[in-house]
Amino acid sequence: MWGWHEVGVGVLERVSPNTRLKPDGRKVIVHIATSADGYIARPDGDLERLTSRPAPKGFYGMNAFMRSVDTKLLGRKTYEVSLRMGAKFDSHSRSIVFSRHPPPDAPSGVEFVNDAIGPFVSRLRAQPGKDVWLMGGGDIIASFLDAQAIDEFVISVVPVFIGDGIPLIARRHRHVPLELHSIDRFEDGVVQLHYRVQKQR
Repeated sequence: MWGWHEVGVGVLERVSPNTRLKPDGRKVIVHIATSADGYIARPDGDLERLTSRPAPKGFYGMNAFMRSVDTKLLGRKTYEVSLRMGAKFDSHSRSIVFSRHPPPDAPSGVEFVNDAIGPFVSRLRAQPGKDVWLMGGGDIIASFLDAQAIDEFVISVVPVFIGDGIPLIARRHRHVPLELHSIDRFEDGVVQLHYRVQKQR
């Protein structure tokens, strides 16, 4: 029986007791915001329409999520955009950037790799640690999804249409069923969808 209950100030969660996720090693989780028409950024990578809004206490659950991960995965473009936005990459958490052309001198705390995704993620899961955050962008999310290397999606849908931009997942022919785990609804209109990726056989 589905039902709503309050999990924080202004936050309602709709969950089914039959869809609780069980720990099963390290999970690879995409935690990302999109516009209501499915874009994670403008065509030039601009995020202002998604980030220039007052955030509620707890920043849409992001603060708690950050405590649950110790490794970040991201594509080269997302890494460069993050640097331009003032993101700090240090040795306190592991940051792995997928790039065909890694720089000769990577900053401290950042690893550049060009490995096949499937074997790489298998090795990563086998290592001790917390869950893994796949930050984006759309191309690397698509590649990980097609390699069946993503366990969950947490998608915060911002109530705005931007008309064009970088899609959440690069467009390819695919069919990937998802299992809804929970829905969080915030007072400012943001809706957060938490999905589990159903593994394909």
